[in-house]
Amino acid sequence: MESTNEKTLFEVAEIQLSYKSKVKASLRPKITSSRDCESVLRKYWDDDKIEFVEQFKVLLLNRAHKVIGIYEVSTGTTTHTVADPRLIFVAAIKANACAVILSHNHPSGNLTPSQADIDLTKKMKEAGRFLEVQVLDHVIMTSEAYYSFADEGLL
Repeated sequence: MESTNEKTLFEVAEIQLSYKSKVKASLRPKITSSRDCESVLRKYWDDDKIEFVEQFKVLLLNRAHKVIGIYEVSTGTTTHTVADPRLIFVAAIKANACAVILSHNHPSGNLTPSQADIDLTKKMKEAGRFLEVQVLDHVIMTSEAYYSFADEGLL
């Protein structure tokens, strides 16, 4: 009969984190305003989807506010998409980002943030404060214009 005090061996995976960019640091765009942010987002937003379905994307920034990556969090329906804070911050932490800029589009063309947009932004800012990843802005995109929470004093 086996003793209950025997040690059971477990196999576990070793986790290694690393980051290697294919873009030279000198070529990364620097974000100094919402206009800079909009320019980068517009370049990487799929024109065939901006008026069709909602998408949520995050710009990941280093300490100098240079873009180290863009993470597409989700693609949803014509009226909403899911922005899971855990997925957003796991991407930021894996990339060793010091700051993030949240963004999503409104296929309707309406730039007014919904109450859900406002609530999510507050929640993300609080989580970022705890994790020491600054949430600099939340930008709503349409095919013709953009809305910046930071510019409007909502951040």
